Amino acid sequence: MPLMNELKILGISGSLRAGSHNTALLHATRKFAPPGMNVEIHEGLRDVPPYDMDLDTPLGRPAAAQDLRDRVNAADGLLIVTPEFNYSIPGVLKNAIDWASTDWTGTEGPPLLRKPIAIAGAAPTNFGSVRAQLALRQVFVWTDSDVVTKPELIVFRDHGRFDDGGDLIDETTAGLLRDLLNALAARTRAARQEDTGR
Repeated sequence: MPLMNELKILGISGSLRAGSHNTALLHATRKFAPPGMNVEIHEGLRDVPPYDMDLDTPLGRPAAAQDLRDRVNAADGLLIVTPEFNYSIPGVLKNAIDWASTDWTGTEGPPLLRKPIAIAGAAPTNFGSVRAQLALRQVFVWTDSDVVTKPELIVFRDHGRFDDGGDLIDETTAGLLRDLLNALAARTRAARQEDTGR
């Protein structure tokens, strides 16, 4: 049974690949999350259809898009782990953010507005997911989300940091992941206090 003061974090991987190190990094959060933080991993990114403004209404949204919005709304904060495609974020991740960022009717409130968000990413290159994370941060400037700026978790040459079962084995990466989750917890608690003080 969840505790009243438990932090509910929604984790989203920007990769659909079965053996994704980004998804493996997201699953590692369950081991390294601080006490009082529960990370729920969103598994439905593949089901979210291409964004269509004509359908983006409370009664018109496809079920998978509405479910994503509901989960973002219910979460205290988000953790997004992204690979890098063509110097940017994968289309499926941008598409999901588009569905979760709007309020054309003025009746719901944009789910990402002031939402605490932490970003991480893994890639096989020497630069890791640096460009993808920069692109993602730029998107969240427009949504006016509350993004954790430090520490940065950029997992480069990721193949050496996970074992064959997908478990995180690199101590440096694990330490940075702990630090990032602690920073997200602090940011999320601060946002919760700000909301209750209004």
